[in-house]
Amino acid sequence: MKITETAKMLHTTPRTIRFYEEKGLITPEKGENDYRYFQEEDLWKLQTILALREVGMSTAQIKASLEGDNIQSYLDLQRSALYGEWIQIKDMITTLDQMIGESPGHEDLLNLSQQLKEVKKMRKSWKDRWNFDEQAEEYDQTIKTTGYRFNVHEHYHVALSKVKDWVEPKPEELGVDIGTGTGNLAALFMDDGTTMIGVDQSEEMLKVCLKKYPELETRPGHFLSLPIMDHSTDFVVSSYALHHLPDAEKELALAEMDRILNDDGRIAIADLMFENEKEKQRILAQFEQEGNGEAVDAIHDEFYADLSKLVNWLEKEGYNVKTHQFNRILHLLYAEK
Repeated sequence: MKITETAKMLHTTPRTIRFYEEKGLITPEKGENDYRYFQEEDLWKLQTILALREVGMSTAQIKASLEGDNIQSYLDLQRSALYGEWIQIKDMITTLDQMIGESPGHEDLLNLSQQLKEVKKMRKSWKDRWNFDEQAEEYDQTIKTTGYRFNVHEHYHVALSKVKDWVEPKPEELGVDIGTGTGNLAALFMDDGTTMIGVDQSEEMLKVCLKKYPELETRPGHFLSLPIMDHSTDFVVSSYALHHLPDAEKELALAEMDRILNDDGRIAIADLMFENEKEKQRILAQFEQEGNGEAVDAIHDEFYADLSKLVNWLEKEGYNVKTHQFNRILHLLYAEK
């Protein structure tokens, strides 16, 4: 098939096809007078290229995905990037609505624009300080509930089970596990037939997760930019992940969870946190008196939440909240609309 026929069939132009050839994405056969002839494989490639361009992928990304047979991975990343852009646009529209509806003065305009700037910065500033890509293959082996002087995984399995018990999932529901890691929490819900989406910022963690649970849908993303549509989820869960988020960003993370939940949605978070700041200082003092410098250093190195602040935010947003304490540092926070 010649280039003009091919372009007509695929609803594109000969010029576009020649551009993709120049970029090395396709290599059609050439006959006399350099006429290009397209075989069935070339047509398939062109269809794929055109589809990927339509969702915003660059020619370099498309070439890498075609050469490495890695289209799914690139599509996942592209979806997350588009969600991120969409969420930022929503933030801007919300700010504009406030500016228009409230008829603010000059100082108020500056405050609103500054708030928008700070939210943009937080959403884009996510960093993996703990190199989870490198931990992925051995991560499950590091989850030991005994044997450490400071054991963050004490009550690990009990906590995950209680998350499921409190959520009370139904087979027809859709749940999202944020910071899914290797999928241990999401798998508990899938055991009862609930559909789950596992979200994690670590590509290697998601690879391990898919090896263990091929039926689990995974998406690259993080607390501050969830690749999920508004009001499309029945419940959100998370375990041992929120403490990687700086305190200033935790309310934004709760707002993201609220965004994707439907009208009677639930949230359950099992994580390392303290009841309040006073309790944090009391427990730190206990560890110091016990000579447990490992515990003190670990707590200062992470961002263990102030549970009371999370509860206050959720209650202001109309949630009914209950909590459970497993040990000095591990709590469960549950909220339902």
